[in-house]
Amino acid sequence: MKPFKFKEFTIHQDQCAMKVGTDGVLLGAWASLDKQPESILDIGAGTGLIALQLAQRSLAETIDAIELDNDAYEQCVVNFEASPWGDRLFCYHAGFDEFVDEMDDSYDLIVSNPPFYSEDVLSGDEARDKARQSSSLPFDELVSGAAKFLTKNGIFAVIIPFKEEATFIELAQKARLYPNRITRVKGNPDANFKRSLMEFSFHENKTLVDSLVIEEGRHQYTEKYIKLTQAFYLKM
Repeated sequence: MKPFKFKEFTIHQDQCAMKVGTDGVLLGAWASLDKQPESILDIGAGTGLIALQLAQRSLAETIDAIELDNDAYEQCVVNFEASPWGDRLFCYHAGFDEFVDEMDDSYDLIVSNPPFYSEDVLSGDEARDKARQSSSLPFDELVSGAAKFLTKNGIFAVIIPFKEEATFIELAQKARLYPNRITRVKGNPDANFKRSLMEFSFHENKTLVDSLVIEEGRHQYTEKYIKLTQAFYLKM
């Protein structure tokens, strides 16, 4: 499989079950850097895409990633080392539960494009199925772990299925994390919402809610989507 070339870095993904996809690019572009985070954590890094996007967008000195799958971990390390920001990027080979038990670090920004597949849909590709089944990183485990590592004024940003939005907010509130910003994503103007980009913090504010449509028609990208992702895609 050919590497995926972005404007400032390249993703090798031949060993990875979960390939470069719109979800990851959206989260890496959407996550707020307004507070100029000095430390960032990417939970379930896969190819390292989101961490690399945040390295491109920010001046954060520490950008850590966690990846459980052995092949994905090795590929993530290769992608980090080949990038212009290799000295700021580090990937841990661990499950998030191990990381939570063993680490005491704190981060100003935590991001995750968690594996989700609540339905037991099997593609026949064992690694891909495992990467997509939410059982490999349950949402409650993700939320409670993120709350442990987040600095007092930090931000936790995720992308999840739209239908899981209310459940995720409920879980987050149990960990005293509150939704500050939500962008609901649909493929085209006539489609149903498919994903929710969500930003949480320990501060209860009025939630800013908006929406994002990716395409007006086939390969006719909306102005909002182009503006969000053009720093990354070669052809934007």
